[in-house]
Amino acid sequence: MEGLVLKRELLGVIDATTYHDDLEELLTHRSLAALPFAGRYRIIDFVLSNMVNSGIRSVAIFPKMTYRSLMDHLGSGKNWDLNRKRDGLFFFPTPVVDTNINKIGSFENFAANLDFFYRSSQEYSIITNCYTIFNMNFKPLLDSHIDSGCDITEIHHEDGSPMEMYLVKTSLLIKLIETRYETGYTCMRDVVLDPEHHYSICRYDYSGYAVMINSIQNYFSTSLNLLNSDVWKQLFIKEQPILTKVKDEPPTRYFKGSIVQNAMIANGCLINGTVENSIVSRAVKIGKGVVIKNSIIMQKCVIEDNCYLDSVILDKDVRIEAGTILTGTAKDPFVVRKGTKQGALMNS
Repeated sequence: MEGLVLKRELLGVIDATTYHDDLEELLTHRSLAALPFAGRYRIIDFVLSNMVNSGIRSVAIFPKMTYRSLMDHLGSGKNWDLNRKRDGLFFFPTPVVDTNINKIGSFENFAANLDFFYRSSQEYSIITNCYTIFNMNFKPLLDSHIDSGCDITEIHHEDGSPMEMYLVKTSLLIKLIETRYETGYTCMRDVVLDPEHHYSICRYDYSGYAVMINSIQNYFSTSLNLLNSDVWKQLFIKEQPILTKVKDEPPTRYFKGSIVQNAMIANGCLINGTVENSIVSRAVKIGKGVVIKNSIIMQKCVIEDNCYLDSVILDKDVRIEAGTILTGTAKDPFVVRKGTKQGALMNS
């Protein structure tokens, strides 16, 4: 019954246009929303799953720039139960050139698809970024917003930092979009920060685990923190699962002599070497004599024999030639771009 109520009342809007310069090496071929995380997920999976787990059945995603990878991941929305005859998953690539690229919920981008908001039956809308790693039920937020009678509720983390997420009546959102040139408001943040606005603004504090991915160092540390069981339990909750695209892979094969300690290993891998304190995505091949420590290895990478990797991020489809040594630090991990080859001579 609760899900049916939310279907009528809450519309999900995910802004996937953000680009962080500090993540450039990982965003050459993909949007931030599609950045792999935790071995089998993409970053957008977290906010999208939160919406679905909260009973939201209509979600609009506004991407920009390189969104092919994101579209391939999301598909029809089937893996999130959003492939529906009514409502479901909507994808609105925006042609608008907006200088406010890192302002969440650009009214200019929304205006290009204003008819979608007119047709939506949900009384309220939640506008979010695409790059926060968290697990939150939005139902208490909606209840708090309705009970308070506020025009806009801004979500903050309990440490006081804003999470770039807003809840507002859909009718007010439409008004803000339509009057953007008159008011000068370009996004929800502009409204909230304007000292002369005439809206009632409420704050909702979220007390759970939440990290906004905005740099290589931040991505690296957040990923490896998942190896801490306490962090894992806060993020991956049985009653509120993080959903993702399902891929059928055989189990990982561990050859004689391989050693794995405190690591996350996805399906379909072939492991001959040593993996410690690392995250390895699916279909990765690790040769004999290889030592991998404190690293993130993305999908379909090949690491040939006798390599040593410490504090490294290998993007998808990377090949590391035999005998190569790559080392970085926790604050400055060594990044190898997608689809490239790294050899011992190249690194000397």
